[in-house]
Amino acid sequence: MKKDRMILRTPLPDRLCHWAMVVCFFLVALSGISWVFPSLNWLNGVLGTPQLARLLHPILGIVVFVALVYLFVRFVKYNLFVKEDKIWADNIQSVLAGDHSKKLRIGKYNAGQKFLFWGTMALICVLLVSGLMIWRAYFAHLFPIPALRLALLVHSLAGISLILLIIGHIYLALWVKGSIRGMVTGYVSHAWARTHHDRWHAEISSPPTAPAKAKGGRTR
Repeated sequence: MKKDRMILRTPLPDRLCHWAMVVCFFLVALSGISWVFPSLNWLNGVLGTPQLARLLHPILGIVVFVALVYLFVRFVKYNLFVKEDKIWADNIQSVLAGDHSKKLRIGKYNAGQKFLFWGTMALICVLLVSGLMIWRAYFAHLFPIPALRLALLVHSLAGISLILLIIGHIYLALWVKGSIRGMVTGYVSHAWARTHHDRWHAEISSPPTAPAKAKGGRTR
């Protein structure tokens, strides 16, 4: 389809940040899993030697955090919960069944995407704080051993939770046809927008309101 017949959903800077974060998160997640599950220790090879993996893991983790902060600033206004989100939640069975016959009044992001957004942001903050605490080269010596053990446990649980959340995100992106293309090219069709985000499509398709004329029909 030609771009002039499509809708720009995600600008280029946001897409570049998203995909750069995906690559970094993939490397961080695999190296982290290799330490949580000894039988998967070979996974830290994605970052080179074990020593190099331990050096790069926290650095790339901070890169992921910074990227998410940027995306948070860009998208937070679209992820605030509104009363129309309850319509989507009440019809979750129809949504999962692929039934799009009902008007669900969905904005740019649906309630499920909003839960994913806030869950991801909460977990990345937990990972940052706990990760800094156990970063041996710089901060670990500032905390007692019991605190480091607790931080390590929290970091591992938060990391696994975030990985599961992202797996769910990937699955749903593949399940909803057109979502991946939209995140690669930035554009979606009008039909896709009407089907999956009807309120957002109506908002961006409505003509701008003409400015009111001054009393007496004259403007200055």
